[in-house]
Amino acid sequence: MTPRETNAASSSVRSSNPVRSNINVPPDLVVGLLGSADENLRALEGLLTADVHARGNALTLSGEPADVALAERALTELMAVVSSGQTLTPDAVRHTVSMLMGSGSESPADVLTLDILSRRGKTIRPKTLNQKHYVDAIDKHTIVFGIGPAGTGKTYLAMAKAVSALQSKQVSRIILTRPAVEAGERLGFLPGTLSEKIDPYLRPLYDALHDMMDAELIPKLVSTGVIEVAPLAYMRGRSLNDAFVVLDEAQNTTAEQMKMFLTRLGFGSKIVVTGDTTQIDLPGGARSGLRAAVDILDGISDIHIAELTSADVVRHRLVAEIVDAYARHEDSGALNRSQRRANAGRPRR
Repeated sequence: MTPRETNAASSSVRSSNPVRSNINVPPDLVVGLLGSADENLRALEGLLTADVHARGNALTLSGEPADVALAERALTELMAVVSSGQTLTPDAVRHTVSMLMGSGSESPADVLTLDILSRRGKTIRPKTLNQKHYVDAIDKHTIVFGIGPAGTGKTYLAMAKAVSALQSKQVSRIILTRPAVEAGERLGFLPGTLSEKIDPYLRPLYDALHDMMDAELIPKLVSTGVIEVAPLAYMRGRSLNDAFVVLDEAQNTTAEQMKMFLTRLGFGSKIVVTGDTTQIDLPGGARSGLRAAVDILDGISDIHIAELTSADVVRHRLVAEIVDAYARHEDSGALNRSQRRANAGRPRR
C-alpha cells in the first residue's frame, strides 16, 4: 500500500490542518532532480502523501505537516544526490523515500553516494540502507554472511568489495567459489570435460568480474592465480591466506561443506558467504549448511550476519513482488499443513 492509499484509508481519523512549503531548486540541479520527462517527479508524487507541484525551479509542497516535512526531507536528500554528480533515477527516488520512512537515522544521500568501485565511468554503490550496512559489515568483520532473496545485490556487492580490496592491495588474491549443485538439471549429462561441465555454475561469477575489471586483464589474473574461480570442492585441504574469499549460493552447501570451507580461513583474509535460504537445491531434503552456520555461529565476535529483504531488491520492481508473493504462499502452505496436522490429531465424533 502506498502512502497515498494509506492516507486515503485513514483520512477520516486524521485532523485536517494543511500547510504549504516552497523549495527553490538551484537551476543547475533542476533537470537532474526532476528527471527526463519529469520521471523522477512522477515517482516522488506517487510515493509521497503531500502534494508536489513544480513550476520552473520552484517546488510547492502542501498537505498535513508531517507529510510536508517528509517531502522536504526527501527533496533535500535527492538534491544532495544530484549535486554529487550522480544520475538520479526513479529507483533511487523510491529507495530514498523508503529509507526516510524507515526507522534508520542515516542520510539516504550518504547511502546512495558511497562509492565502492569505479570503472570507466560506471560506479558501484549500495542502493538501500541494508545494502550499506552489509558493505560496512564487510569492512569491519572478518567473516560476513549476506543472506537474502534474488536481486538484493549480495553477491555483486561482495565481489565489488573483493576487487576493491585487491586493487588497494589489502589482499593479494581473490577466490570466488560456488557449490556445483544442480538446480533441476543433471551435471553428468552436460557435454565436455569435468572443467567444461562445472564452468556453467561459475559463469555468473565471471560475468560479474567482467562488469568490474577490464576484460583483457581477467585471463592474466586468472592464469597467475591472483583471481581464482573454482568449485567449492577445490577448497578442501587448503589454507587461504591474504585472500578475499567469496562463497556464493551457500544455501546449496551441506553442513559438512560449510564447516570445511569456513575452516580454510587463513591470516590476512576475509570471507563473505552469500545465499538465499528460500532457494535450496540440495537433494533429499538435506539441511542447508548456510542455515546451520547461521544458527551455530550467531553471536561470535568478528562474524556478522547481514539479512537483506525484498525491500533491497535492485532488479526490476516485479522481482520484489515475486519474492513477497512466494513468501506469502509458503507461509500460507505452512499454516495449512499445521492446521491439517492439528485436525488429524482431534478425535472424531
